[in-house]
Amino acid sequence: MQTPGFYDQVRRLTVYDPLAEFLGAVENGRIEYRYIDAVKLAGHSCPTVAAAYWMTLKALAALYPDSLPQRGGIRVEFRQDRLSGVTGVIANVVAMLTGATHDTGFKGIGGRFDRRQLLYFSADVAEEIRFTRIDNGQAVDVAARMQSVPFAPRTPELMQKCLEGSATPQEISEFRENWQARVRALLLDHGDDPQVFLVSRLPK
Repeated sequence: MQTPGFYDQVRRLTVYDPLAEFLGAVENGRIEYRYIDAVKLAGHSCPTVAAAYWMTLKALAALYPDSLPQRGGIRVEFRQDRLSGVTGVIANVVAMLTGATHDTGFKGIGGRFDRRQLLYFSADVAEEIRFTRIDNGQAVDVAARMQSVPFAPRTPELMQKCLEGSATPQEISEFRENWQARVRALLLDHGDDPQVFLVSRLPK
């Protein structure tokens, strides 16, 4: 499978999953996620998928500064309704990385490892998403301000031509390069830009 080269440059996320350890799925319960995993889940790479992946990494880094994030030990709350805009797309990526689900996740074993009732929508939170550690109640709000990292000027025009089937091979190539260039800029050039990715720690 051939993908844009910058995918391998994007920071990876390693989590500890006690259920995976318990069942012997991975050694020591350590699971590593890469940006390509989010792309596979969504079926495409776009600014929304990139932002979902990166907001989760930023939130978990803030919540677990000295240890691995615990998959299945995090509650996630979205300000928007699950059917609003791209909230569902973002939620799918967040759920993969955190293990949080609303009512369709793993029911647990012997009262442990339940992954349900950890994902909520239409929540009263200040920013796009709130991540909360179940063990100690520490929480952060995160948001992505992607408008400050625009597409190349011709991208909308080229997209329309591609959709209409009137684009030349060169225009198709330019559109795809422009599209992924913005994804790259978000993840690599602006990943630690506080004007693009906001992380606010909440008082306990």
